[in-house]
Amino acid sequence: MAAAFLLFGSLDMVLNDCGSGSGSGCLAQSDEASRLSISTGLVEFNKDYVSHEAYFRYDFGKKYGPFQPIIGASFTGQGAVWAGAGAAYTKELADTGIYAQLHLMGGLFDKGDGVDIGGNIHFRSGVELGYEADNGWRYALSYDHRSNAELLEVNPGLETLQFRVSVPFN
Repeated sequence: MAAAFLLFGSLDMVLNDCGSGSGSGCLAQSDEASRLSISTGLVEFNKDYVSHEAYFRYDFGKKYGPFQPIIGASFTGQGAVWAGAGAAYTKELADTGIYAQLHLMGGLFDKGDGVDIGGNIHFRSGVELGYEADNGWRYALSYDHRSNAELLEVNPGLETLQFRVSVPFN
């Protein structure tokens, strides 16, 4: 998912931002709706559901090229905590309200009473498929993967499947 984020986001940037003729560059700043997202779902480890998770994310009201800065934090029923920052890349399907989003974040992880996935530095990458209503609220299913990207020998990773609601702040 991290590779898809980098590939599609970079391709979109080259095709739509770098040659825009505005002279402001590939990562030109533009306004975007800021959002607060709340998610809940299941945490999977080695193909077994091990806990539930609450996840809170804030999407800042700016984009740089196609990338929107984001921060987030999650908490599991086993006391695991993850917090990090990164970027999201969103693509809408014409005027249907349907969208797809990829995200990539780096952050810190504390396993609490949960499973050991190797160290405290973890990256979270994922995909979200959803619908944006006329009032700007988004409803989506999200799937993501967390791991230390093989920085350490122990790196089994966690997956989450969640339902997300996002509220715009404009």
